[in-house]
Amino acid sequence: MKNIETLMKKAAELKSEGLAEGQISDELNVSRETVTWLLTHAEETGTPGPKDISVDWSMIGRSSYRLGHVAQALSDIIEESLVDCEASLDVVVGIALSGLPLASMVANDLGAELAVYTPSKQMLSQEGKKLRGNLSANFSDVKDKECVIIDDVITTGKTLLETVEYMDKHGAKINAIAVLIDKKGTEQIAEVPVVSLLKVIRVN
Repeated sequence: MKNIETLMKKAAELKSEGLAEGQISDELNVSRETVTWLLTHAEETGTPGPKDISVDWSMIGRSSYRLGHVAQALSDIIEESLVDCEASLDVVVGIALSGLPLASMVANDLGAELAVYTPSKQMLSQEGKKLRGNLSANFSDVKDKECVIIDDVITTGKTLLETVEYMDKHGAKINAIAVLIDKKGTEQIAEVPVVSLLKVIRVN
C-alpha cells in the first residue's frame, strides 16, 4: 500500500465484498480501529488517523520460494527460543488466515504436527454475529502437547491473546509465539514469550 488513499480504497473494496472489519484488518495488517477510521473517514480530509502502521508483505507471500526462506528464518529463531527455555515442540499452531502458510512450512522444517486456529474475528454467523474462535478438527489436536503459535503480524495482540486463552483451556502447553512482524514491540503475551523476525518500536 503506497499511501493512505490506497488503504482507504482497498478497505472500501473489501467491505463491499462482504468482509467484516476483523477480516479487513487481517488483509491490510492494521488494527480494527484503523479499519473503522479508513471506512468512516474516507470522504474527510485533515482528520488525523489512529497511530498505526500498515504492513504489506505481499512480495513475500506471493512467492512460495521467498516464503520458504522466511519460514526457515522463523524456524531458526523458534529453535533458539525453545533451547533458551529448555522446551520441546510437538505442534505448530497456525492462525488463520495469513499465519497458515508460514505455520505449515515451519512445522515441516521442525518435524512437528500442524494445528489450525481460526480466531473469532474471522468467523461470522449468517445473522452477522461473531462466533467464538476454534481449533480445526481436520488438523492436529493440542491437548497435552508442547506448542508454538505462529501468525504473520502482531498489531494489538488481541488475536494472539484469544488464541493463548483458547489453547490453555484445551490443555496445550504454549512455549512460544512467533511472528514475521511485531508492531506492538512486545516481549510476552499472556506470559508466553514472543519472537519475531522484525520488531517495530515507536520512539514518539
